[in-house]
Amino acid sequence: MTITVLTPDRQIFKGEITSVKVPGTLGEFQVLKNHAPIVSSLEPGKVTLVTADGEHRIFNEEIGALETVIDPGKKVTFQIGGGFVEVLNNEVSLLVRGVKALAKV
Repeated sequence: MTITVLTPDRQIFKGEITSVKVPGTLGEFQVLKNHAPIVSSLEPGKVTLVTADGEHRIFNEEIGALETVIDPGKKVTFQIGGGFVEVLNNEVSLLVRGVKALAKV
């Protein structure tokens, strides 16, 4: 499953993942491979995704640019100020605002 996380200013993350948890308007929910198509608004809260095999691009605050990483099975977590999620054919698009912190565990 592929995800793209965008803010109005920049791309935050792009790559292969196994899952993503998002703060939906009616509560947190998780998206896994072959999820039904959905479009949902997002509340301020925490987004957590788990990387899959292959490379992904992640925004590095220290250098102010995207860097390419190959690190499967890692959790990437960040806070958002709200936004929208679309899931269609194993492609997830997160359009968010107010990304406050980005952590990789």
